[in-house]
This record gives sequence, C-alpha cells and structure tokens, in this order.
Amino acid sequence: MKFTAATLLAQGALAAAATSGDFTILTMNVAGLPEVLNPNGVPGGKEASSKTIGSRFAQYGFDVVHVQEDFNYHAALYSTDTHPYRTPTSGGVPFGSGLNTLSNFPWLSGSFQRQKWAKSSCASEFDCLTPKGFTFMRVALSSSSDATDVVYVDFYNMHTDAGTETADLEARNDNLRQVGEWIQTHSQGNAVLVFGDTNSRYSRSGDTGIRSLLKSENPTGAAGLQDIWVGLHRNGVVPNDAGVCGNPAEDAACEIVDKVLYRSSPLVQLTPTALEYAGPRFLADDGVSVLSDHNPVLVNLTWSAADRRFRQSGFWGGAAYGNWFNDVSALDSTTGSIKAQKITFRGENRLDSVGLTVLSSSGQGTTELVHGGQGGSEVSLTLTDGESWVKSELCQGQKSDKTRNFYIKATTSKGRTLEAGTRTSDCKVFEAEEGWQVVGFLGESGDEVDLLGFIYSKI
Repeated sequence: MKFTAATLLAQGALAAAATSGDFTILTMNVAGLPEVLNPNGVPGGKEASSKTIGSRFAQYGFDVVHVQEDFNYHAALYSTDTHPYRTPTSGGVPFGSGLNTLSNFPWLSGSFQRQKWAKSSCASEFDCLTPKGFTFMRVALSSSSDATDVVYVDFYNMHTDAGTETADLEARNDNLRQVGEWIQTHSQGNAVLVFGDTNSRYSRSGDTGIRSLLKSENPTGAAGLQDIWVGLHRNGVVPNDAGVCGNPAEDAACEIVDKVLYRSSPLVQLTPTALEYAGPRFLADDGVSVLSDHNPVLVNLTWSAADRRFRQSGFWGGAAYGNWFNDVSALDSTTGSIKAQKITFRGENRLDSVGLTVLSSSGQGTTELVHGGQGGSEVSLTLTDGESWVKSELCQGQKSDKTRNFYIKATTSKGRTLEAGTRTSDCKVFEAEEGWQVVGFLGESGDEVDLLGFIYSKI
C-alpha cells in the first residue's frame, strides 16, 4: 500500500514528516464546455464522458490532478472520482474559470486562490465567455502527525488565452507574465509546480510568454522554471519545431500545448523521472473515441527534503491576506554554518513583528531578518556561545474576522525564553529536531504577523 501524506495525516502514523518520496501529477483539459459550443462526438455525450474521466482519475490514483475547462459537467466528473481533497467549482459558463484540483495531498488551509487574467482577447475561441486565469495552492507532500513539520510545494493550475490571432498572442503572453510575477511575489524561496493548458507552442514564433518562464530561456527571470517534457524528451533543449501530436499521441516526442513546469528550492528537491502523454488511458469504453480534445500529461516525480541545508516547520496563523516572505533564499546565499545571534520580537495585543540576527561561519558578516510592522513594544534576547533557538510557541486568534498570530515564545537550548504579544487559548509548539536550530522565518505579514513558520538549519 502506498502511504500518501494525506493517509499519514489521517492515521497519525508518523511522529515526524517523511524526508523523501515520490508522487504523480496529471494535467487534463476535460473539454467541459457546454456541448452546444464544443461537442466531442463521444457516444453518450459529455456528461457520460465526464463520468468516465472521473472514474479514470480514481482508477489510476494520480496524486494530484489539475483539470481545465471543468465547466458544465463538474458534478458528473466528481461523482466518479475518489480523491479526498478537491476544490469546489467556481461555476459553469459564463461564471467559472473551469480550473479545479483533485488531490491525495492536503493543502495549507486558506492558501487556495483563484486569480483572473488581467488581459483577455475575444479575437477567437470563447475566452471572453469565462473568467479564465490560474489557481494557486500550497500543497503538503508530507507532514508530521501534529503538522509541526511539513514539506510544502506551491502548485499552480492555469488555462491561458487561446487562439493565434495577434490579440490572442498578446493576451496569452501577458497571462504567462502574470503567472511569473505571481511566482516571484508569492512563491519566493519555494519549490514550484506549474501545469495546465498553456495554449502555447515553442514552435510558434509569437508565443514568447512560455519561454519567459524558463530559466534556460530567461536566466534573469523570477520564475526560473524548467519544462519537464523538454528535460526528459528533448535532451534539455527547447525545440523550435517538434511536430504536432495526434490525439491520442503515439508518444511524447511531439509537442502539445499542455505543459508541466517546475523548480526546486533550498527546502525540497524535485526530480522528474517520467512523462507520458496519457491519452490511451482516457479513451471511451469503445476503446477508440477520445474523451477530450487534449492529450492529458502524466508526470512522475521524486522529492527529497533530506540532505537539504535547511528545513521548515508547519505554519500557524492565517493565510492569503498578508505579504509572503521566506528567508531561505537569503540564508542559502551564505556559506558555512549559520548561528542565530539575537532574537527580536515586537508585540502587545498581537504579534507585530519577528526578527533574527544570524551570523555565517564563513566570515560573510551578519544578516538581519525582520518581518512585520512597527507596533507594540520591542523585546530582544542575545544568545551566548553554544546557545541556539530550539523551541517555539505560537498562539493565534481572530482580528477583523481574520486569523492572525497573537503571541510568540522562543526557548533556547539553555532554557532561556523570549516572548511577545498576548497569549490565546489556540496555541501550537514547534520544536526543532535534535541537532537543528531556528535560523529564519517564512510566512505572511503586513502591519502584524499573520502567518508564521520557522526555518531550521543544523547546529
């Protein structure tokens, strides 16, 4: 039996989070536009096709499935699927984006968001009929039984503007620019998987947006992604022409518009091991008719948080309304071991800010890590030789109908403590694994600290 993160959370089977594993992802445009707009010609019609697609999701047990065009047959699709975590529909045409996710893994509460494209073209296709865009969620690949130790990857699902008219190309390139900017702002320091219907081909001269997301094509770009198909089937070279696939495709040598992009981080290494165009798995019961006008893309990956220089804790507080921060990139830019020198908090009614001064053993000097606002009273603790920050307590509460962190307490290896804010009845303790210490933070903040987690390194 394969134990997924979701299974382990439900059974409480692990005291600590796993540090490596493997998983599968699938992206599929399920052709869920109303039949009057986009008939598929399959016996039984689109509702029957949607039920068959959902049953295949369950049959093959893909760990995370992103679907696009999940519009008017959403209930049929979900009726035969068995994934324990699924996003609610945003509606059929013309109200919904058609983007949904079915998963064996949970995601951070409050992290799921839908974003509409800033630019859309009505030059061709049906793009002006729906609020197309992308979704974002912070998925837990592994978690300790008390969720204090978690391995997260940021997942994006997207469906860009279709068509090949000049206005379509301009809108699509802007769509992909928007995704890249979102990654820069909301996934800084994190491992990322972006998969969906890009409507883009590397062989199409006007499709510059997809190349802008790739590290090989845009080394200074913020997204820094790699295309898994390019890596596994094109020897790492982005092709100018790979031929157009049939449906179902005979193999993955040709190019389709449905793509899977990724990057690793200092916290977790992602390694793609296989990619296939999975059309043969999604034929109608006659064994001939395709259930969608798109080839689904199936990818296997391994992940590892072992042998990483840094690890992260779980989170406490509320997500999706503060500004994302992650100290791991700044910490990873240093060499040698890292030691926390000084802890600084601000707080009164709530936790206003957290700060840490760290020193690298390589002589690169100190780094100041501060997040939050200027409210409350400031308290600090200077650590002595051989002393490390090893235990943390956070308490959350409600402010203006939003969950925020109200209180923090740090405990060092010598038993000294520092606290700020106001304790509530809803608290969680985060304890570093033996031999590890707190050296940074990640979470969301504004004038106060809304969401908070801790970055650990070896003592």
